[in-house]
Amino acid sequence: MTKIKICGISKADDIETVNLLKPEYIGFVFAEKSKRRISAGTAYDLKKMLHPAVKAVGVFVDEPIDAVAKLMNNNVIDLAQLHGREDEAYIKTLRYYTDKPVIKAFAIKSENDIAAANKSSADFVLLDSSGGGTGTVFNWDFINLISRPYFLAGGLTPQNAGKAVERLEPYALDVSSGVETNGYKDKNKIAEFISAVRKEDLT
Repeated sequence: MTKIKICGISKADDIETVNLLKPEYIGFVFAEKSKRRISAGTAYDLKKMLHPAVKAVGVFVDEPIDAVAKLMNNNVIDLAQLHGREDEAYIKTLRYYTDKPVIKAFAIKSENDIAAANKSSADFVLLDSSGGGTGTVFNWDFINLISRPYFLAGGLTPQNAGKAVERLEPYALDVSSGVETNGYKDKNKIAEFISAVRKEDLT
């Protein structure tokens, strides 16, 4: 079954929605330049409300390792998703401080980016459009070269989620702006997205 991550969760209303619809993952964004950024305190409060069946992923861009490890070890997040220039040494050091899983994101512009994702020591890789959070789809033809389970991101919507599952069979789909209206999470769009994925899983 294809897993689902709803990224950019920022409010109590969002938590109520995901508790009802139960995607496997949600994302708390800690990247400074993101419009969806929340504080560690807000994430702590939201995590306390989150159904235990749903895992919280922290999204970071070149964050100091000790800050990421603190959020993981305090159970504010269950996984760390790294979207910056974090290299193998960064991942190795983070693992020294915590045994929780790590997702490394790769912007896919060429076959070389897929090769780098294949070699990553992260527990999971995430394949995204260049820039991340742009709401645009990258060239899925490159995905034929991936040799490990992956999260698929970039331009996903309720309208193309089923197609992505059918064509690519990813480990998980990661959506944010595709389930928003006027910059805020839309309960109906989240429900439509999850329904599209589950429907395709059954075919």
